[in-house]
Amino acid sequence: MKILLAADGSAFTKKALAFLVTHEGVAGANDELVVLHVQPSLPPRVKGMVPADTVADYHREEADAVLAPIDAFLKRHEIPYRCRWVIGSPCDEILNAATAENAKMIVMGTHGHNLAARFFMGSISQRVVARSEVPVLLVK
Repeated sequence: MKILLAADGSAFTKKALAFLVTHEGVAGANDELVVLHVQPSLPPRVKGMVPADTVADYHREEADAVLAPIDAFLKRHEIPYRCRWVIGSPCDEILNAATAENAKMIVMGTHGHNLAARFFMGSISQRVVARSEVPVLLVK
């Protein structure tokens, strides 16, 4: 089974990774894990003031900062995986990647916002659950 792990580099991503490696029924040796990191696009005003190669370097460095520890962790646990990153709206890009990868499940950490915070701010995980066509496993 192909699993998409949405990774933002937070402690909640670490909890989701720990869950995956300790529950072989979820991600085992025969499963494929695709780790996706989504970065929001810089505002157009900023992009207009900074050279394109500087913006590209910034995004690459940010992605490496998030994905390098995940890469090391998954190598230690011998789980088949590959990492990728994109720029865009997190919810949209997670759902696009799940479709493009033909993932059978999305796994993501949840920040556990209370009801009032979810009402006012929304939640990426809440939006992914509402719009996903495949099961979503939230790890708190």
